[in-house]
Amino acid sequence: MATKTRKAIQSRTAPVSEDAMVTSIAKRISAHRKAQTLTFDALAQRSGVSKGTVVQIEQEIANPSIATLCRLAAALGVSVVDLVSPVQTDTIGFKLVSAKDSHTLWNGPLGGSAILLAGTTGPHMLEMWQWELKPGERFEAESHGRGTREIIHVTAGRLSIEIDGKSALVAAGHSAIALTDRPHAYANPGKAKVRFYMTVEEPGFAR
Repeated sequence: MATKTRKAIQSRTAPVSEDAMVTSIAKRISAHRKAQTLTFDALAQRSGVSKGTVVQIEQEIANPSIATLCRLAAALGVSVVDLVSPVQTDTIGFKLVSAKDSHTLWNGPLGGSAILLAGTTGPHMLEMWQWELKPGERFEAESHGRGTREIIHVTAGRLSIEIDGKSALVAAGHSAIALTDRPHAYANPGKAKVRFYMTVEEPGFAR
C-alpha cells in the first residue's frame, strides 16, 4: 500500500531529490496507463491497488511501496525497473548500470534498506537487489506473480526466511531458493546486522 511519505525511494549514491523520483515514477505510470487506454478504475481492478492510491501516485501525493510498484508493474505488463529507472540495452548486447541508477525502495524502521541494483525491462522481470536488515527488523512481502522465484545469498549475519508459515535460517556464506508467489517475509532475529543479495525472476506469463 502506498504511503504519504517520500522517504522510501531514493538514490543509492547521493541524496538526490526524492520529489524528483516520485515525480518520475508518477509520469511513467501515467504514460503506461494512458498508452494502454486504461482508466484509473481499470488499472485499479487489474492491479489490486485501490483507485484512490493510483490517483494519489499519479498526482505525486503518495509514494508507492515495493508491493504497490510490483502490482502496478505487473498490471501494466512492464517491470519495476521500467517504472523506476528504465535502462535500454545497447546494440552491442549489454548496458552498464551505474550506481546512480540503483535506488533504495525500502527503508527499515531501524536503518535497514532494500536497494534495487539492476533489472530488466519488459514483462519478464529479472531483478538484482541488495538488502540489509538491522537486528530485530522484519520485512513482510505480499505474493508476487505466479511462478516468481528468488535466489538469496547471505553475506553477513543469519537471515530468517518465512514462507507459508514455515521458516528457515540462512547463515552467511549460504544461499536459498524460494518460491515467492505467496506471502513471505525476511527477518533478522539475531544481534548482528544481516546483509544479503537477492535475484528475483517473475515470468511474463504471470502477468
